[in-house]
Amino acid sequence: MAQLDSPDQTVQNESARVIQDIQRSQDAETDKKKDSKSRFQARQAKKAAALAESYSPSNAEADARLAKEAQQEETDIKRICDELNVQIHEINPDGHCLYSAIADQLALLSILSPPQANYATTRLAACNYIYTHPDDFIPFLPSTSGEDGPGALNAGIISPKEFEYYCQAIRDTAEWGGEPEILALSRAYNVPIHVIQSGTPPVVIHNPSGTPYDGDLREKRVVRISYHRHMYGLGEHYNSLRPQSKISSLSHSIQNILA
Repeated sequence: MAQLDSPDQTVQNESARVIQDIQRSQDAETDKKKDSKSRFQARQAKKAAALAESYSPSNAEADARLAKEAQQEETDIKRICDELNVQIHEINPDGHCLYSAIADQLALLSILSPPQANYATTRLAACNYIYTHPDDFIPFLPSTSGEDGPGALNAGIISPKEFEYYCQAIRDTAEWGGEPEILALSRAYNVPIHVIQSGTPPVVIHNPSGTPYDGDLREKRVVRISYHRHMYGLGEHYNSLRPQSKISSLSHSIQNILA
């Protein structure tokens, strides 16, 4: 998901365009049905609003609010990390962060060898899994051209041709990754993926079997990544969560004693 290298007019225009598209889709706001199109529009509206806000003229009150939100997010995620005895390993915010974070975790679990532990490997794995399991994903992927676009299926679901482009983009571009790709990687590597975040729930669990996870959150054979909305002020971002070092664990214990 979401990184931007620098503020520019192209991103501002894109944000404005997405917001206008959402505003024109009044039916999506009044329809109570949670179909794939309405879920997609809600995500796009939220993302576009965040981008537009990040490029708006500086406002002291808004800046203070954003700083407070970022601080709260950092505090929440650190608290959960301490409970799980893990620490953030920062991933480069380059558009590949989800795939790089998961690759780092798979190397820790010896599922990938060090030379394989990179975003190209996990992008290819996500692409292949989604492409070979279309029925598991197409119902949740909206048409990029809208409900009335060429080839769009019921409720604006992605068309077969768009599905091919979607998979190619996963493999060949720096397109942001999200929940469909996390689920695909969990199943491709047959390992649970836990996403730590600020908010509710604090841990989002993606289980390869699709059944509710009833194991220990401290289970060792789990991919753990953190999801940040405000970390860099550049949009959504993922980091890898590695086991705490002995020094970090000792420092945390001392802080608990002094608290």
